[in-house]
Amino acid sequence: MRAAIYFTPPAGSPLAMTANRWLGRNPFDGEATREPELIRDPLVASPARYGFHATIVAPFALADAVDLAGIDARLSQFCAAQRPFAITARVPERLGAFFALVPDEQSAELSTMEEAAVRAFAPFRAPLSKEAIARRRPDRLTERQRAHLAEWGYPYVFEDFRFHMTLSGALTDEQAEALRPDLDETFAAFDGETLTIDQLAIFVEPEPGAPFRVHSVHRFEAL
Repeated sequence: MRAAIYFTPPAGSPLAMTANRWLGRNPFDGEATREPELIRDPLVASPARYGFHATIVAPFALADAVDLAGIDARLSQFCAAQRPFAITARVPERLGAFFALVPDEQSAELSTMEEAAVRAFAPFRAPLSKEAIARRRPDRLTERQRAHLAEWGYPYVFEDFRFHMTLSGALTDEQAEALRPDLDETFAAFDGETLTIDQLAIFVEPEPGAPFRVHSVHRFEAL
């Protein structure tokens, strides 16, 4: 089993429901949200497995003597000390080979929260196996990212963190061009709108390759 700390909007919010319909799966209950679509489904299979989210602490195997109850208690404590804040969403934006929702500009609040979370949950994480490190293709990472991978289990932390909520898998230019009109239409209501960051969730992968499910959600409580 692996756990991850993700931001995701409330299950019943318009953004969550729209994104879940787009991806075809609701990570809160694991159920399909629409009929299968022959063309779209292969292009969104990867984000559909993970569920609509932004990575704050990347998926990790649990360290010895750590269980979900302990992670739950720590995240509850962590979120109780966080103050809600807002970003302006840009969607859909193309990041390299995939589409995502991103902030319109760098957010100091996001960066501060992400760094604090990565440090807070480091003791709960088992060391990466050699196979897991190899899957990250360290030869393609920068020296700093390789150091992050070795120390924190994920290359894109701290200076390399970029908040994004993925809406497609890796696409060719031709696939991206074909998918873009549907993405634009589906997410038009959210582009340029305020997205409140006021909760974090534990997502769980019960076994390798299984779809991630929301285990618990913790609201930010600081005033």
